Amino acid sequence: MTSATNRAGPAIAFVLFGVLCISLNDMLIKQLSSGYPLHQIVFFRSFIALFFSLVFLQFEGGFAALRTDHPLLHVLRGILVVIANMSYFLALAVLPLADATALFFVAPLFITLLSIPILGEKVGPLRLGAVLVGFIGVIIMQRPWHPTDALEVSRIVLLLPVLSALAYALNQLMTRKLGVKAPASALAIYIQVTFIIVSLGFYVVAGDGRYSASTTNPSLEFLLRAWVWPAPNDQWVLLGMGLNGALIGYSLSQAYRLADAATIAPIEYVGLPLAVFWGYIVFNELPVWEVWTGIALILASGLFVFFRERIKAKRIAPRPLPRPH
Repeated sequence: MTSATNRAGPAIAFVLFGVLCISLNDMLIKQLSSGYPLHQIVFFRSFIALFFSLVFLQFEGGFAALRTDHPLLHVLRGILVVIANMSYFLALAVLPLADATALFFVAPLFITLLSIPILGEKVGPLRLGAVLVGFIGVIIMQRPWHPTDALEVSRIVLLLPVLSALAYALNQLMTRKLGVKAPASALAIYIQVTFIIVSLGFYVVAGDGRYSASTTNPSLEFLLRAWVWPAPNDQWVLLGMGLNGALIGYSLSQAYRLADAATIAPIEYVGLPLAVFWGYIVFNELPVWEVWTGIALILASGLFVFFRERIKAKRIAPRPLPRPH
């Protein structure tokens, strides 16, 4: 365990709220993916989110809180978030919402494993066994027994959410390491600025759509499509996504500052049933049996890890002292 205070209750509340916001964000981006390029959506969302994050910052120390002793680590963390988001959203444009989300949910398993070498946290053999079960679920969702031409998307697209998961896991563990001194709003601001810089770079290189005409791949078309002025109704959607993005960055950063990564990570599995819900309600999609099986295995392993952690905590401190007010 690190020197940071382990406050599981507030951390779980933050991560639950953050996951709800993420599910809304994914649903909205999938809706917009047929009409706008990814880097334009990211730019508008991040620009608006930056404004709200700066407002949050005023309640957590003001601009002085942006000073850091680890600028390169914050840059690396921002790059990891960009990789995680861009690879996931490229997959989301062509995969059903539940499929992309389920494949991404190898992230909490990565977090549990990587928290051992990176944070020095202890994860026992039972939790490691549960993590293995979760990875089996991910393999089933990859459907390796199917020939490539029998799949609706390429193998590369199916692996994009897994790449996203690895980058996300590394980012969250860095948040835990950096968050001991940096407030959640500052961590969110660093990320939004990184998104803005990267999306503007894409605009300079491909914002006129010069590369999209030469591809029929829907993911690449989503990445390289020309910028267009948002329709009036979509302007409100982008504004809401910006606020939502600020809430996501703040909530998840705060959660991983407050508690042990191996405790928080399994709570993110709430995003799985939310993805199935939005996929059915908005896009009339239901997972195939391989995805249902993978979801069941990941949920089972995540719940086991979570309850094992809670039992362990109760055994160590069955009657915790109340916090001073």
